Amino acid sequence: MQLTFYKYQGTGNDFVMIDNRSGFFPKDDTTLVARLCDRRFGIGADGLILLEDDDQTDFRMVYYNSDGNTSSMCGNGGRCIVAFAKSLGIVNDNATFIAVDGLHHAHIAEQGMVSLQMKDVDTIDINAEFVFLDTGSPHHVQMEDDLQNLDVKTLGAQIRYSDLYGKAGSNVNFVHQEDQNTFSLRTYERGVEDETLSCGTGATAVAIAMHAIGRTSSQAIDLNVQGGRLRVTFKQDGKRFTEVFLVGPAEFVFKGTVSC
Repeated sequence: MQLTFYKYQGTGNDFVMIDNRSGFFPKDDTTLVARLCDRRFGIGADGLILLEDDDQTDFRMVYYNSDGNTSSMCGNGGRCIVAFAKSLGIVNDNATFIAVDGLHHAHIAEQGMVSLQMKDVDTIDINAEFVFLDTGSPHHVQMEDDLQNLDVKTLGAQIRYSDLYGKAGSNVNFVHQEDQNTFSLRTYERGVEDETLSCGTGATAVAIAMHAIGRTSSQAIDLNVQGGRLRVTFKQDGKRFTEVFLVGPAEFVFKGTVSC
C-alpha cells in the first residue's frame, strides 16, 4: 500500500495526518501506526491522526499515540487537524468535529492561530502536592522550583505508573510560575512514554489547576511549553470551568508518501 501523509506540528507537538474519508486505512493495525510514528524507522511523530467523514459535523478525528494505540483527546492534535481540514477544503475559518471526548468547535484566525474549544471541567482533585483533572485526557499537575533541570522522563514515568493511577496511568505536568498570569510547564505523555515539546490537554489542565488552587485569578493564562507558547481561556461557574479554549499555532511541515 502506498500511503500519502501530511506532517503537522503545534508548538513542537507533531503528528502524521491521514485523510481517511474513503476508509482505506487499516485502523486496527497498531504495528503500522507505531512504525509510521517511529522517529528512526518511520516518518516520526508524537501521534497519528485520521480525518474521517461524520454525518453531523464537518469531520471526525481519530487519534493514536505513537505506541500505536488509540488514545484520549489530544488538544494540539485537535488544532492541527482543523488546519489540515482547511487545507483539504473541508472547512473555512470555522469548524465543528467529533473526537473521542465529544463535540469540538474551532476557529482559525490570522497567521494560522487555531482556537479550539475543549471539554468543560467540573471535577478537580486538589491534593497537598498535586492536582488531578481530566481535560479530555487525564492529567497530574505539580509545581516544581527547578523546572529547567528536572528529569521529566524518569520522574514522569514514576508518577504515570504509580499506584495513584493504576493500569490506565496519567499524563504528568511539572509547572513553574513565571508571573501572575504566565506558567511554564514540561509534560510527560503516556503513550509516547517520554517528554513531548508540548501537550495541549496538559496546558489546559495546568491553566485550570493553577486557577483552582489560587495561583492566578486570571481567566486568560499564558503557558510556556518546550516548543513555544499557548494560551488557555475559560469561564468559571462555581466549581465548573466552561467555554475552555486552547489557542496556539498549527503549522504544516511537509507532505510525503510511504510504502506500507
